[in-house]
This record gives sequence, structure tokens and C-alpha cells, in this order.
Amino acid sequence: MKKQSIETSVGIFFLIGLICVGYLTIKLGKMELLGDNTYTVKAKFKSVSGLKQGSQVEMAGVKIGTIDNVYLDKDDRALVKLKINKDIILTDDVIASIKTSGLIGDKYISISPGGSDTILKSGDTITETQSAIDIEELISKYVFGKV
Repeated sequence: MKKQSIETSVGIFFLIGLICVGYLTIKLGKMELLGDNTYTVKAKFKSVSGLKQGSQVEMAGVKIGTIDNVYLDKDDRALVKLKINKDIILTDDVIASIKTSGLIGDKYISISPGGSDTILKSGDTITETQSAIDIEELISKYVFGKV
């Protein structure tokens, strides 16, 4: 009888451990288990050098979403798919800029709010964008005297 109670308690302990590992896997992997509380908008840039999938999207220094995908469209322009939190409302005149955290840090997208009354829906495109400043190009212009 005592052996059976020990085996039962070990089984329960193992099951609780398995549930905890599953929970941590979902949370640390940033997966959504029950629905997605984001919507998707796109932004077209001339250049997105250094921008990666999973990077942050910020407004006024606060994270409001992540970069879902970066790819080329049919016009050979970089198209960035952004996942924005549903509680954030973006208008059609927002400006999406590629910024760098620090001098040589990671790239992220900063969104400057607009004043329009027209709200972007899921799947819409941000038309006003600013590509990243290419520091290497600026340095080479300065070195070779083309400034």
C-alpha cells in the first residue's frame, strides 16, 4: 500500500513538472495559445538593412508590436509586415522610421503618430516611411571628400 502511494505522488509530481515545462515553453517562445491580440499592417521601405524579424515596433519609446516578416514586393521594395497590439490605434498618416538603438545597436521601427481620423485596419499599408541612415555610406562620402 505504501509503494502505491509513493508511485502516485511521483506521478503527480511528474505531471505537474510537465505542465510547468509546457507553460514556460509557450511563454518564453512568445507563442500565443488562445487567440492573437494583434493586427497586421505593412510598411514599404527603400532599404531595411539590418532589420530583422522579431524586432520591436515602438511609439514614443513604448513597445507596441513586433516585426512579423521582411521581404521584397513585386516593385523590388522592402515590405515589412508589422504585428501591432489591438489596443493601439494607428491612423493612415503615421510615419514609420527605421531607427537604431545606440550607435551600433539593433534596428527597430519607430512610429510617429499622425492626426488623421482615418484608422488603419488589419492588412492596410503605412504609406509614409523613412529608411535607415546608412552610416557606412556617410563615412565613405566623408573619407573620399564627396560631402
